[in-house]
Amino acid sequence: MTRRRIGLAFLVVLGAGLSAVGATRPTPLIIDHTCTDITAIPADALLRAKEVLHIAYGHTSHGSQVTTGMDGLVAFADGGGKGLQHPRGMFAWNNGGSGGALDLHDYAMGGDVGYYPDWVNNTRSYLAAGSHADVNVVMWSWCGQVDSKYAAGRLFSEYLTPMSQLEQEYPEITFVYMTGHVDHADDSNNKAANQIIRDYCRTYNKVLFDFADIESFDPDGNYYPFPHDSCDYYSALNGSRQGNWATEWQNSHVQGVDWYSCSAAHSQALNANQKAYAAWWLWARLAGWPGAASADLNGDGRVDAMDLAILSQQWLTEIEVTTPAEAEPEDDTTTRRQR
Repeated sequence: MTRRRIGLAFLVVLGAGLSAVGATRPTPLIIDHTCTDITAIPADALLRAKEVLHIAYGHTSHGSQVTTGMDGLVAFADGGGKGLQHPRGMFAWNNGGSGGALDLHDYAMGGDVGYYPDWVNNTRSYLAAGSHADVNVVMWSWCGQVDSKYAAGRLFSEYLTPMSQLEQEYPEITFVYMTGHVDHADDSNNKAANQIIRDYCRTYNKVLFDFADIESFDPDGNYYPFPHDSCDYYSALNGSRQGNWATEWQNSHVQGVDWYSCSAAHSQALNANQKAYAAWWLWARLAGWPGAASADLNGDGRVDAMDLAILSQQWLTEIEVTTPAEAEPEDDTTTRRQR
């Protein structure tokens, strides 16, 4: 008798299928600081993203960190940065996807998501154009308005609810939610607003690019509880400036090997590096890559009792398959640090 543990394999395949662009998601997809290991994304996942994704990205200055980081990543990877050994141009992107590049229309819609109702109207106008019929991913970035939206009680009415309405109007398109950049000058409102966005995305199985979370950790996983968008960090809410995590990390590592120089509006190059890595993680996941092996089984960005429950259910639903030929049993080999 040959025993095959197919329960887990079945769930993995099912999950990959449901993660297709535009499909209703069974779990949230949270892209945060844990999704910045560019070396963990396999080549076939990158190629698949370039094959199937057609992305429209609306933003102003802060949001440009994603695409200027992606710009710099091309030469960095071609030069073997972080030990990458992909064919040249693996991380190339342009509007239209020519030459085998990722199809990403930068500044596709005017303004940023802080300007309501403009961003909603601009989205509809953009998608109504026949030349944009192939778009299957829409992403909007904040600039500095998420704090004030929360303080004025308009975060739902001018962001979360309209995004959900767009998802209903365009079910074939994946809309990527985003947190706002960190802002130590308005720390309490900033943290509260971003947490509401995270909780909403986790509760309703949305796709989230957690801009603020990425800015709160250095590449070694050290957490900075009171950061600013410049990557400066402070001792407390009203405490003194302690340093800049990005420049400190850059100064202790090798440029061109561990990190690369690129434009990063309002911030440091390393911040844009991290955003670029996370963006490609997002593109790969949207194209069907299940992600690196992780104990975060429901993809909500946390390892908790829910993941344990899923793991228990997977073991309970294993199926024993008996084959006609007798055979030997197969082997079943199967924190954040605060600174």
